[in-house]
Amino acid sequence: MGSFAIISEQIEAATGVAFKLVSAQPLAGGDINSAFRLQGSDKSYFVKLNRIDLADMFEAEFAGLEELAKTQTLRVPAPVVCGQTAEYSFLALEFLEFSRSGRDSDRLLGQQLAKLHQKPQSYFGWHRNNTIGSTLQPNDKNADWLIFWREQRLGFQLKLAAKSGYHGRLQSAGERLCADMAGLFTGYSPQPSLLHGDLWGGNTATDKQGCPVIFDPACYYGDREADMAMTELFGGFSQDFYAAYRDSWPLDQGYTIRKKFYNLYHILNHLNLFGGGYLRQAESMVDMLLAELN
Repeated sequence: MGSFAIISEQIEAATGVAFKLVSAQPLAGGDINSAFRLQGSDKSYFVKLNRIDLADMFEAEFAGLEELAKTQTLRVPAPVVCGQTAEYSFLALEFLEFSRSGRDSDRLLGQQLAKLHQKPQSYFGWHRNNTIGSTLQPNDKNADWLIFWREQRLGFQLKLAAKSGYHGRLQSAGERLCADMAGLFTGYSPQPSLLHGDLWGGNTATDKQGCPVIFDPACYYGDREADMAMTELFGGFSQDFYAAYRDSWPLDQGYTIRKKFYNLYHILNHLNLFGGGYLRQAESMVDMLLAELN
């Protein structure tokens, strides 16, 4: 029996509704997983495939989508089932038809993201580790945000970079930034919020009803500024989105500096995932942040 037939059986078992597979259509997707639309006689599912040893990655994504959905703030594709076939690990989700975003949906995204961030959480971290891209993202619980970020975000990525051969200025300057980073938080005390964790433009869309949708999360409880910073890293978010978010929950003025600090994590992750093309950008960001601290 082929992988898609096995996945179809597991979808049936999870939903309690018969699902007869008609076709499996490959979809354009990201750099990490293969994506397919499984078409039945009257229903479709979105399915991701990856290596069989990466089942934990899909289990964590499933848990993140469940937690985001429970907040009743932003729409996410409903998780259906994750598991394994003889060849692959997989994640099956509700299949959503997307439409073009507009000013109304952009404003709604800003408002709903602020509502998500406003729900209080009791610690930094999460109940399990997950991945950012395909990189391990450790989420050990911590009451101190600076320790959490130093050890499990910035410091963790710097160690991975060192293992990949990126030594020299990146490591020495990175160590200084880790030691002195508290200076970026003078007068600002982050509160734990549920974060999407990987909120770039490719992980948002608008459904046929004009409602925003977010997907591919790397959830944890952290400073909301980390989510907002990533929206600015690669672009794709309108001024209507930012205005609506700030109207719902204004950002601290120190965010304009800290967003570089938070986005350094993602640039280091890109360095570790995709290679040396990101080295100069990472070094430049570290230098700019150290200059702010002097």
